Parts: sequence; C-alpha cells; structure tokens
Amino acid sequence: MKQLIARRETVLFLLLLVEMAAMQSLSPLFLTPDNLLEVVRQSAEIGLIALAMTLVIITAGIDLSVGSIVGLSIITMGMLWEDARLSLWLAVPLALVAGALLGGFNGALITAVGIPPLIVTLATMAGFRGIALGMSQARSIRNFPEGFLWLGQGYAADIPVQVWVLAVAALLFHLALTRTAWGRSVFSIGANEAAARLSGVPVNRVKMQVYMLSGFMSALAAVIYAAHASVAKPDAGMGFELTAITAVVLGGTAVSGGEGGVLGTLIALLMVGFLRSGLTLARVPSEAQDMMVGSLLILVVAIDRWSRRAGRE
Repeated sequence: MKQLIARRETVLFLLLLVEMAAMQSLSPLFLTPDNLLEVVRQSAEIGLIALAMTLVIITAGIDLSVGSIVGLSIITMGMLWEDARLSLWLAVPLALVAGALLGGFNGALITAVGIPPLIVTLATMAGFRGIALGMSQARSIRNFPEGFLWLGQGYAADIPVQVWVLAVAALLFHLALTRTAWGRSVFSIGANEAAARLSGVPVNRVKMQVYMLSGFMSALAAVIYAAHASVAKPDAGMGFELTAITAVVLGGTAVSGGEGGVLGTLIALLMVGFLRSGLTLARVPSEAQDMMVGSLLILVVAIDRWSRRAGRE
C-alpha cells in the first residue's frame, strides 16, 4: 500500500479525479464527452513536445528553444509548399528533418562545445524565432489542401487524429525509456554523468540524440498545429516551452535529472488542460487561470514530496 501511495503517477491520477470533480461543480458542461475530447485535442501539440522534453530533463538538461523550433519548422514547411512549389507531402518530411537538425545544433553546442543547455537553448530560442520572422517577412501562409487539414481537424474511429498521433508517440517513448538499453542510458546520464561515462555509456551521443528528438517532436507539433489552425505563421508555438516544461515537472520528472516518466507527464498535461477548460467554462479570467495553474504546480510538487517521504518510511 505504501508503495502504491508513493508512486507519483497514483498521486497525480487521484488529484486529476479530484480536479475533474471540482471543475464539474463549476460547470455542468465540463464532464461531457465532447468537451473532454476537445481538451485532449487542444493538448496534443504541447503533449508531443512534452514527451521529448521529459527525456531532455531526465538527462538533467533543458530545451527552451522548442517553441521557436515550432515557428521555424512550420514556416519552412509553408514556404517549401507555397514558394518552392513542392508537394506538401514532401514539404512535411523536410520540415521534420529541419526540426531534427535544429535540435542537433543545440546538442552539438552542448556536447561538443560544452555550453550549458540553459544558455544554448535560451540563445537559440531567440535566434530560431528571428530566422523564422526574417525568412517569412512575418507573413502567414494559408489555403492548405483538405487532405493535409485532416491531420489536425479530422477523426479516426470518432477520435481526433492528433490524439492518435499523441497516443502512439507516448507508447513509443514509454517503451524506449523503460524497455531499452538506450532508455537506461538516458536515466544514468541524469543520475550521475561522470559515473555513466566510466561505465561505458556514450554520453555525448545519447545527449545529441535526445536533443535531436526534441527538435523532431517540435517540428511534428508544428505540422499538427498548421493542420489544426489552417495556417503557418512564424510566431506559432510562442510560449509552448513553458507549458511543456510545466507538464513535465508537474508530472514528477526531477529537474535535477535521473527520475521521471512519460505517464506522469501525460497525466499532468491533462491536469493543466482540464483546469483551463473548467475555468474557461466557469468564465474565470485568463489572468486568474495562470495564477491557479501556478498554484496547482506548487500543490502537486508539495504532495509528491510528501508521498515520496512516506514511501521511504
């Protein structure tokens, strides 16, 4: 029983149920299938970024550039399609490759040059956004074909397509972290990088792969965003990094590295989405919503610390 209480995912799930009951008391429209499904749909793009951010933070790193990679990837895809006259189905994979390369640029500065992740990604957050604005001259690209918009607005088996994308990605990330030697390397780097090197873990290569994965998932979120909003614009993804980091930390991944998991991140993502949806239905101003999200983060982290202590006693 103590082990069950000590599992942070159990604590988070119970808090999620309490939160849902509280939001239903504020608005009878909250617990309708359409609203719940819409919240999950709205959370999918951040969720894709948060999955990769979980790995980055487990290695004791951080990636503040993910929102800017969304903006640069989405405008790359749009310009390849509209200006270079490439097929959209060729522009999409090229945008994904661009996202992975941008993440690799972060990884190279961190592993080869030795600059701390916070400094590197803070600099590239500004740099990538500036490139996106300069390339596009701050214009937006619209009129995507219906087949592409299905990725962000369509349904498969009555479930939004991007929810399927998020579910498959979450399963793959969970298996990679918990069932592979590569996943164990990610945890060992975050727990003790020096010890990981001595035990033969290719630290620089694994960290490079993690940052490239972060860039790739940001580009994938950009593609889904364009299909969902029917527009590619250079300021897309602004602020995504803060929401993704909030979901990862709220989900129990240790900022100091070495601990964390995909399930906690997903539950935390739903907690933030449900909280905002319930408060919006109750007509609570957005400023107050931000304050309550911050309070939720502090509350959950405090309860998580308490439950961990209870598990050790």
